[in-house]
Amino acid sequence: MGKTVLILCGDYMEDYEVMVPFQALLAYGISVDAVCPGKKAGDVCRTAVHQLSGHQTYSESRGHNFTLNATFDEIEASKYDGLVIPGGRAPEYLAMDESVLDLVSKFSHSGKPIASICHGQLILAAAGLVKGRRSTAFPAVRPALVAAGSHWVEPQSMSACVADGNLITGATYEGHPEFIQLFVKALGGTISGSNKRILFLCGDYMEDYEVKVPFQSLQALGCHVDAVCPKKKAGDTCPTAIHDFEGDQTYSEKPGHDFTLTESFEGLNYSSYDALVIPGGRAPEYLALDEKVIALVKHFMEAGKPVASICHGQQILSAADVLMGRKCTAYPAVKLNVVLAGATWLAPDPIDRCFTDGNLVTGAAWPGHPQFISQLMTLLDIQVSF
Repeated sequence: MGKTVLILCGDYMEDYEVMVPFQALLAYGISVDAVCPGKKAGDVCRTAVHQLSGHQTYSESRGHNFTLNATFDEIEASKYDGLVIPGGRAPEYLAMDESVLDLVSKFSHSGKPIASICHGQLILAAAGLVKGRRSTAFPAVRPALVAAGSHWVEPQSMSACVADGNLITGATYEGHPEFIQLFVKALGGTISGSNKRILFLCGDYMEDYEVKVPFQSLQALGCHVDAVCPKKKAGDTCPTAIHDFEGDQTYSEKPGHDFTLTESFEGLNYSSYDALVIPGGRAPEYLALDEKVIALVKHFMEAGKPVASICHGQQILSAADVLMGRKCTAYPAVKLNVVLAGATWLAPDPIDRCFTDGNLVTGAAWPGHPQFISQLMTLLDIQVSF
């Protein structure tokens, strides 16, 4: 029996905190509805990019536009197996909404799993659902949780998570891997085949979602996931770009989160990895000119190891001359590179359609992440079962 989950959205929820669990759960075969009070399916919620940038509190900038796929006034809590509450600024006003508090209370009283992160716990406190329960959150939420009777667990890092019965709480999106894994297990899920090592090929101004969503989705499955960038070392960061579709003839760009690398590019033993993931964005344009990048990509392709590349990432595959005779898709503007490299072009219609050809998974853009991640999971023999 398939599982169905609800995500409670609002304007200026944190960008990662809605999209990473949304697309990860879809990739694992779980049905996910995203709703917002006062909005209907097809409407958009604005999101916010929150990150700690050396100031006394987090900075904020505009994130992607998130499209809802269900209508708040039409949902029935009884049909869902669990609830996810993203953080950001949305919970401040959602916690004032009686219809929201009633909805969340129904999940709690039925004992269904509730996973809430960052500022989302303001809603739990307002609904009176944390009394006597252990919880954590972004530190600024502590006074509200303590006043509501929760046993506060101070987050030792921004990736901290706490599970207490059906309630899962996390400090920030840095804890998504554990947060999502705990939620999947609370839904009755088991994960198999996750003892894999996966490498991400990163660069400055790669697309924000296209690195973070698959990175954390694979971590949540229990995989060892590393990220490298030429001329950078472990602990360095890459700036990312938010590419969105806002009615112009091509995508818009806004600054995204900074992404922290986990390994150094120089001296890396990439033969120790089972698969390679190449995010899109603007990074592939210049990475495709780097001979060390080309050598890395050729290693994975010639060894027949799974390679998953999305959006503009196929510019690197084209430059590495590994697409001759292959079938693949990409962001439509990259069709020229793909065809000139000798590949058969597969039109991404709709834009979220992804394809597998042997060891190669290709996608056109971040809306396709659920298929993209799922198809890579198939090649790696990773399964989530209920």
